[in-house]
Amino acid sequence: MPWGFSVSEAKRSITAAELAQALRYATDWLGVYREQVNALNVYPVPDGDTGTNMHLTMQSVRRELDTADQNSMAAVAKAISYGALLGARGNSGVILSQLLKGFAEAIRDSQELDARTLGKAFAAAQKTGYGAVMKPVEGTILTVARGVAEGAQQGDTPEQVLENAAIKGQELLDRTPDMLPALKQAGVIDSGGQGYLYLVQGMLGSLRGEHLPPAPEVTEYAQQQFENEEFGFCTEFLMSDATKPVEEIRELVSPFGDSLLVVGAEGYVKGHIHTNEPDQLLATVGRFGKMLKTKVEDMSEQHTEILGMAGAAARAEEEIPPSGLVAVANGYGLVKLFRSLGARIVSGGQTANPSVQDIVDAVKSVSAEKVIILPNNKNVQMAAEKAMELMEGRAVVIPTKTLGQGIGAALNFQPDTPAAELVEGMTQGARNVTTFEITRASRTTNITTRLGDTLAIQEGDVIGLMDDELVHAGGTPEEAVLGMLNRHFNGQEIVTVFGGPQKTEADLEHLAGQIKKDFAMLEVEPHAGGPDLYDYLVTLE
Repeated sequence: MPWGFSVSEAKRSITAAELAQALRYATDWLGVYREQVNALNVYPVPDGDTGTNMHLTMQSVRRELDTADQNSMAAVAKAISYGALLGARGNSGVILSQLLKGFAEAIRDSQELDARTLGKAFAAAQKTGYGAVMKPVEGTILTVARGVAEGAQQGDTPEQVLENAAIKGQELLDRTPDMLPALKQAGVIDSGGQGYLYLVQGMLGSLRGEHLPPAPEVTEYAQQQFENEEFGFCTEFLMSDATKPVEEIRELVSPFGDSLLVVGAEGYVKGHIHTNEPDQLLATVGRFGKMLKTKVEDMSEQHTEILGMAGAAARAEEEIPPSGLVAVANGYGLVKLFRSLGARIVSGGQTANPSVQDIVDAVKSVSAEKVIILPNNKNVQMAAEKAMELMEGRAVVIPTKTLGQGIGAALNFQPDTPAAELVEGMTQGARNVTTFEITRASRTTNITTRLGDTLAIQEGDVIGLMDDELVHAGGTPEEAVLGMLNRHFNGQEIVTVFGGPQKTEADLEHLAGQIKKDFAMLEVEPHAGGPDLYDYLVTLE
């Protein structure tokens, strides 16, 4: 059924400030329906996060709008385009960022938006969205964007344009099951298209001064009907200072998998692809720019999590385990390890700290009597403790300051044991792990270490931290690892080395071989998929 509208008198144009407010309100509107959109997702793979990714993308837009000059349409347009690209998450988020980029470019030179200009903006959004996808598929968000653009060409006021855009968009959204067999099989409409339509409806609701609707109850997930696809890892990257055009980077990435999107705006390149070779892909791309952020999700495990969320009533009939686990982590190798140890993951870490709400949401999604939280970063600890307070006795925090400590704690997690009985053992497990973090200095400074050494550090130098304290500076990342081992090895038995996104498989194997040569008593376990911003993360236990 098309969404219902009422006709009302409306102004002939909207200002930059009114547009910014409409998009903020649309973000909240989409937030109301986020889980419903997640539940619809079946295409192109069962990763189940379409609503979340689109909402996170819009939250990034909102953050940019909050600091933009509200009296300047050019400033608001830049905030829309820039915020969308930097915040784009997942396939749906990247496509949404391109729809918003086209919209923003069309309004950049306007003083106010009348009906005609707004219609042109939605048409430009559709064109840019289709242009960003190598092989556009009908029955997706692109189809709904086309319907929105067609409807937006009718109306004498911005309100009427949005009303007609929503009506026509709904018409095409209702037809998406006839365009994609997976949608028809699941008996649902397209999730990304629904998310985009909610944004249009939210903008209209803002102009009309409507209250946010109540969140619908979600009891079924379309993904319950589908198996995992050929490519197992949803891989994303954000890069600046690219030395190749976006089109060439897209061609470089294309052979690695499918669901490919590589786009650029405001000096940045954003990529998304489903692949079985995330480490090789990131190493290839990393040669042609400065990698700012990466994310690799194991979609088969993510699919399992979604199925775990489905059917609350059925879950209630099962016995709830005494303990659950939530861990903050990034880097696909580390994420995979924490998941294998029974943890629900909150994405984040250094420079990308999750919010209190992110942690609360993760705790709520775990079916357990009590949930143990591993912040794995000193900057996340306060948010974790605040989340624990909000959960009113249903959560407890083990104050892990590094990912290595988090691994040590997680290795001692047992879901069938009450959390109160696990805390001591998990805390001791964290203490038994020494963590080396090899990264780059963000500024020039002089530091006196806890061992009394004075380190003269230049911006960009390789630096090494042991259990979150600076102890090394200079040389190559590999020299830093070996030097720290030579100085701080204390009879441990196992060293695990995670290579960061810029490190190739050859780099990792060479370093592991050198460690085995220099420390014959150590068992060495090399893994790709270390955290963002780190060359290596090393644990000793």
